[in-house]
Amino acid sequence: MTQNATVWRPYAQMQTALPAREIVSTEGATLTLADGRKLIDGVASWWTACHGYNHPHIIQAIQQQAATLPHFMLGELIHQPAQTLAKKLSKLLPGDLNHVFYSESGSVAVEIAMKMALQYWINHQTPERQQFVYFQHGYHGDTFFTMSVSDPQDGIHPPFQTMLPPQLLRPIPTTASLLEEFEKWLSNNSHRIAALILEPLVQGAGGMKIYSTDTLRAICELCRRFDVLIIMDEVFTGFGRTGSLFAIEQADVLPDIVCLSKALTGGTLPLAATIARHHVFQAFLGETPDKGLMHGTTFMGNALACAAANASLDLFASQPRIQQVALIEELLMAELQTLKDVPGVKDVRVKGAIGVVQLAKPMTTELNWFKQRFIEDGVWCRPFGDIVYTTPALTISHEELLSITNAIVKQVTTWSKHFYTHK
Repeated sequence: MTQNATVWRPYAQMQTALPAREIVSTEGATLTLADGRKLIDGVASWWTACHGYNHPHIIQAIQQQAATLPHFMLGELIHQPAQTLAKKLSKLLPGDLNHVFYSESGSVAVEIAMKMALQYWINHQTPERQQFVYFQHGYHGDTFFTMSVSDPQDGIHPPFQTMLPPQLLRPIPTTASLLEEFEKWLSNNSHRIAALILEPLVQGAGGMKIYSTDTLRAICELCRRFDVLIIMDEVFTGFGRTGSLFAIEQADVLPDIVCLSKALTGGTLPLAATIARHHVFQAFLGETPDKGLMHGTTFMGNALACAAANASLDLFASQPRIQQVALIEELLMAELQTLKDVPGVKDVRVKGAIGVVQLAKPMTTELNWFKQRFIEDGVWCRPFGDIVYTTPALTISHEELLSITNAIVKQVTTWSKHFYTHK
């Protein structure tokens, strides 16, 4: 018997999930549904649409590229959009982060970074360095190796824990005592560590946890002291989200490998980049293929996606995106702080264009309640775990952002009255 075709949606229990609403068009920060309703997007399509939707400069670049060279494999041949993007990224990133390896998603970019780190030590005749240090509340993707460095308890991958390679979980050393403990631990264990991986300044899908530049700097200094490679996962934090083009700028740190994706193409096409410093790249050079990085993806460096990314970076260079983030941060702080004393609200925190309201307990049935209420308010927000958050387009208007914050304040206050058990 023929069954109806199903789009199996991400992060969803399909038996209990709300029916999917069809979206037919986007413009700026607005989504238009098939029934004619318009919603202000509070999450910028998983924070990818940094310039808003349908930006004419990016659309034009994609259309022009599509007319000449939509795609060609990067094996043996190269095309201009990929070369131009590599040059632009290397100029924007600090130090000698010059060697760009393309893929299509953030998870794969991190997988490649981990593979680079492992083979770096293999090529240096130190194959025993094969584990990764990662942090509580961290999240680096849903592919198998990235699941092994995402929080095993608070994350979404507990069923797979016994199948994953064992890695080295630590708390982020945010206090002097934790830092001292981490230093001693690193001293005793560095001989088996391939690399440390972390999200700089904000841990995204693990709960939007924010930590200081001092902490980030101290972690990197210890890695340098004990010769541990540093992988920075800027998939979420990159391209203006935290208040600078890249979060690592705020701490003035230079990782060995950086992973980029999400907003790289301005929310239009899938593209990711794993970018290595020169000493990492140099470790793969030799006379035999086995020393090279024998990895590739079919659509890596896709010309359409690279054209979109180049156009997106043009906009960061020509338009005041970072100043817009500062204004967003100011408004989020002013509006969301009103929830600090609401019963059931554990914390309110803001960093750049990230606004977070953390509840005192994880949401269960309330998740669907929140989603429906936001739509009724003309806003698209997607709470998860114990947080209600917004990561809007960096170009969102003052009025649109107020609509989002007003909806969050209204619905969190209502949730407190009707769902939170006062103790």
